[in-house]
Amino acid sequence: MAGGAAAGLQAQSVPKIAFEKYTLPNGLEVILHEDHSTPIVTVNTWYKVGSGDEKPGRTGFAHLFEHVMFMGSQNVGVGVFDKELEAAGGDNNGSTTEDRTNYYENVPSNALPLALWLDADRMGFLLPTMDQAKLDLQRDVVKNERRQSYDNVPYGRADEVILAALYPRSHPYSWPVIGSMTDLSAAALDDVKSFFRTYYAPNNATLTIAGDFDPVKTKALVKQYFGDIPRGPAIPARPRVAPVVLARDTFLVLEDRVQLPRAFYTWPSVKLFDKDDAVLDVLAAVLASDKNSRLYKKLVYDMQVAQSVRASQQSARLASKFEIDVTPKPGQNLADIDKVVQAELQRVITEGITERELARVKNSYKASFINRLASVQGKADILNSYNYMAGTP
Repeated sequence: MAGGAAAGLQAQSVPKIAFEKYTLPNGLEVILHEDHSTPIVTVNTWYKVGSGDEKPGRTGFAHLFEHVMFMGSQNVGVGVFDKELEAAGGDNNGSTTEDRTNYYENVPSNALPLALWLDADRMGFLLPTMDQAKLDLQRDVVKNERRQSYDNVPYGRADEVILAALYPRSHPYSWPVIGSMTDLSAAALDDVKSFFRTYYAPNNATLTIAGDFDPVKTKALVKQYFGDIPRGPAIPARPRVAPVVLARDTFLVLEDRVQLPRAFYTWPSVKLFDKDDAVLDVLAAVLASDKNSRLYKKLVYDMQVAQSVRASQQSARLASKFEIDVTPKPGQNLADIDKVVQAELQRVITEGITERELARVKNSYKASFINRLASVQGKADILNSYNYMAGTP
């Protein structure tokens, strides 16, 4: 039965997402995907700006603005955005990475005009209501988020320390998305307004609508709500960076108040969609993705010296990092665990992986991707992702 299921998954092709893409005169890209299986629509907007577009001394602006975008606009008072969507049966959120900032709404089909109007109002009319009080409020929220996620959580500072060691100071990925406390404190109202004028313009955004809608009526709504928003200035040239090459191995020890140590192995790796990007995804899965992966099985199950081990290829537009982290069980020595990790890495280098491992990982990735296609929200985000990162949906 299990073998038959695996064979069936291998034979199954990943369904293509039918879409229509066009651009308004003000530069706003629009992607439409119809799915009438359920009366639900997702509106997913990507702004092509992330922490990688910031400058040293001005870090955290992209993420800070993600919060500011929920603080009301000219025709939508503070708190009204969430109130109106929830009353219509919808939900919404946003997120920021090194490369982009996105906002989405999931709503019943009859609430699509509401979602589009709300999104258009904050794209075109946020600045008239942007004041010092709103900035101070959201700055404090972000600072508290940083305390909860970085400063006051076990192992929370590790990624920030690793990024600073992995990349040169001038590299746009050398600081965390959330920014530093110093830079957040120094953010002035005029700085934030300038950031919005530059990056939160229709010519730097893609609006993807996926779900149960009438395309003719929806195009009319998009034109009605977004068509008159002025085009923004020319977008600054995005950073171009050379591949990161470390001159030597670096060993760092970060003292923290944790009950157990944790070892992080990090390498600079190829950027998203490089020919070796997927290869490294497979390698990470073979090493430490599930209970059958090599390091997990050996360290957690067979030897019982670790309580967790993970591996990942963390892909991004400009550069990526490949990382393994291991948390030992109480009383176990990290130096002894390191010998096992190094030996397994050397075995992969000399012997490669097995056909069975490759098939298992391929099936796992295919199943995960198909699962994302099961929802209109997943499909909307996939269309936006490939549109920006690969140049076409």
